[in-house]
Amino acid sequence: MKIFLLILLIIFVLFLAFQIYTFMATKKSETQPYTVIKNEDQFEIRHYPTAIMAKISTTSKSYRDLGSSGFGKLANYIFGGNSDKKQISMTSPVHMDIGDTVSTMAFVMPSNFTKEDLPTPNNSEVKIQISEPENVAVLKFDGFASTSKINEQKAKLEQLLKEKGISYYGNFRYLGYNPPYQVLGRRNEVIVSINTNQDN
Repeated sequence: MKIFLLILLIIFVLFLAFQIYTFMATKKSETQPYTVIKNEDQFEIRHYPTAIMAKISTTSKSYRDLGSSGFGKLANYIFGGNSDKKQISMTSPVHMDIGDTVSTMAFVMPSNFTKEDLPTPNNSEVKIQISEPENVAVLKFDGFASTSKINEQKAKLEQLLKEKGISYYGNFRYLGYNPPYQVLGRRNEVIVSINTNQDN
């Protein structure tokens, strides 16, 4: 019995050490820059400047399916599946957008690259694009994200925007900041583009 408990204790300590290491590594990775324009009670308004992204498009209708079909292709690109066999640092967040006909998943490229600097993806499904600058409303939530939980947060953000009289456009999107094996300190967000020059 004592040996069993000792083994459990060792496993727990190793697991905790791994989670702390993962948390610290995630905190050190580059995050897409933005400026907070306004803090509301339960959400915030941000401005995102342009960013270079590696993106794939699919017909997936759920976040699980989109992650399964898209993550490996994008990860392959940054881990050397490109014309220069170059390793590109992982950044956060991962962008996911479920649309009626087309859904997309995108990795933000590190800020030290220009579009011209980036190697060509070996997989033609991976496209290098520059995003448009935009103002967005953002609702944060923790824990593990699922399609039902993301949809719940989308509905909450939509209601909050209606209560504030803030008009929005396009799809509500999901931003994920952590690898799937990270348990501690998870960060998730739902965002939507908002119209500027509103009186709030």
